[in-house]
Amino acid sequence: MKAVLIANRGEIAVRVARAARDHGIKSIAIYSDEDRTSLHVATADEAYALNGLSAADTYLDQKKIIEIAKKSGADAVHPGYGFLSENADFADKVIAAGLIWIGPPPSAIRLLGDKVSARKIAAEVGAPLVAGTIDPVDTPEEIVEFAKKHGLPVAIKAAHGGGGRGLKVAHTIEEIPELFASAVREAITGFGRGECFVERYLDKPRHVETQVLIDAKGNAIVVSTRDCSLQRRHQKLVEEAPAPFLSQAQIDQLYTSSKAIMKKAGYIGAGTCEFLIGADGTISFLEVNTRLQVEHPVSEEVTGLDLVREQFRIADGQSINPVDPIIRGHSIEFRINGEDPGKGFLPSLGTITKWEVPSGPGVRIDAGFDHGHTIGSHFDSLLAKLIITAATREEAIERARRALKEFDIGGLATALPFHRAIVEDPNFIKDFKVYTSYIENEFKNEIPPFSFKQGIADSKAASQKIIAEVDGHRFEVLLHTPEPIQKRHRVKSNAITALAGDSLESPMQGTVVKILKSNGDRVEVGDLIVVLEAMKMEQPLIAHKAGTIAKMHVNVGQTVASGATLCLIED
Repeated sequence: MKAVLIANRGEIAVRVARAARDHGIKSIAIYSDEDRTSLHVATADEAYALNGLSAADTYLDQKKIIEIAKKSGADAVHPGYGFLSENADFADKVIAAGLIWIGPPPSAIRLLGDKVSARKIAAEVGAPLVAGTIDPVDTPEEIVEFAKKHGLPVAIKAAHGGGGRGLKVAHTIEEIPELFASAVREAITGFGRGECFVERYLDKPRHVETQVLIDAKGNAIVVSTRDCSLQRRHQKLVEEAPAPFLSQAQIDQLYTSSKAIMKKAGYIGAGTCEFLIGADGTISFLEVNTRLQVEHPVSEEVTGLDLVREQFRIADGQSINPVDPIIRGHSIEFRINGEDPGKGFLPSLGTITKWEVPSGPGVRIDAGFDHGHTIGSHFDSLLAKLIITAATREEAIERARRALKEFDIGGLATALPFHRAIVEDPNFIKDFKVYTSYIENEFKNEIPPFSFKQGIADSKAASQKIIAEVDGHRFEVLLHTPEPIQKRHRVKSNAITALAGDSLESPMQGTVVKILKSNGDRVEVGDLIVVLEAMKMEQPLIAHKAGTIAKMHVNVGQTVASGATLCLIED
């Protein structure tokens, strides 16, 4: 392996490029029009244009990516996470093109990427499982039948999904039809397939997972456990390794089950087995992510392994150390997303006008953006990851408090205020009473909405970077100027819509994916009116008052700005 094309963007593309440099191989980036000046492009040794804006036209375009891989002289492809990382057809095409696929065999991706077949494998090897449908469901009536038999709540899950997309939890029979439809829409948007299955949802479950490595000779190890229970909208916000407050018997069961599942599927490479652990200690297999996880750094920090370089080595046919690594210390990762905790974690877009990152002992930053970069609506909201490591969990939390205070991002809302609050929450730092819906149900969110401030940001550098493309190949040219370049940034406020007046306004920029009410329809407080989609997640908008719908201003497929009036609700 001499040159790797990174079929991704953002922080994971930066991470892979750095590992490639450490490994002594060339890194080749690809980029959408919006990402032309992004950090991952600047970090890689070479970069090539995808000539498009949307995910479908860029990072999901298999033909374009393979053509660029050949054109650039790459002999391997690393998919990162998300996008095509768990697409078996893409893996097949990479291999057919004579390139090294840095990931598991396509057959293993198909077996484990489909949650239904993954559950069957887990059952065959004796892994713990809660009740669930054997095959995907076709209608909401099937889910209702399952709920009546096994009880509520039930989880509706995209069979080919991950990262919380296409996952809906129904607590009542009445909400099942709409949640099923929403899960299918998110699954199609995020993964191109809408099949869903159903399983019993455990009461206040923890989310615990194992990082697994397997080489072609069958050597299998668990690098560490991780706890990822702090989530919003079923997407992780805080992860830590090793998973705390588990008995040795639970840890042994997680290790044994994970290795058995992966070996049964013929897995090779890095992958993650995910489990739910109920309040009563019941363990249930959840799914396998057939790729590198966002939270992989915490496992690296407590073992000393570089998991990306291990991926390179395994893909090159080398063997791994067959002994489970000894865990030393404790590591916690905080996802710094572009979203506003004071507005229910709504996505936040804009230009980064300030970027001051922490440093010091035990502090690691994996970032995909920097000062001056613009965060748009086409892709994921992850800006960076703050990884804190110390000798004990208590010391890691103490160090995190300091680092989170040092981290300062301006120009858009981020998850930083939430992280600063959670490291003071006794339920997290001491009693560990957190679970997958803790943020929505019990976290005392007193975080105020983000407030934009309009101002002037000037460039202190007496130079200007110009980006040039020749036949789709990206180059940087530095122009020196005698005086500093003055730039004025105007940021439009996207203050949350007041729950008063007749207007139903959009709290964020997004695309209308569903309209449930028409002009003249009567609505009550809490009735669902419009569903928006932004950064691959759906956001339902409900009536803030009773009345009659008037002047519906939007259509399905339309993109709306933050603060745009969607309709009026008249008395």
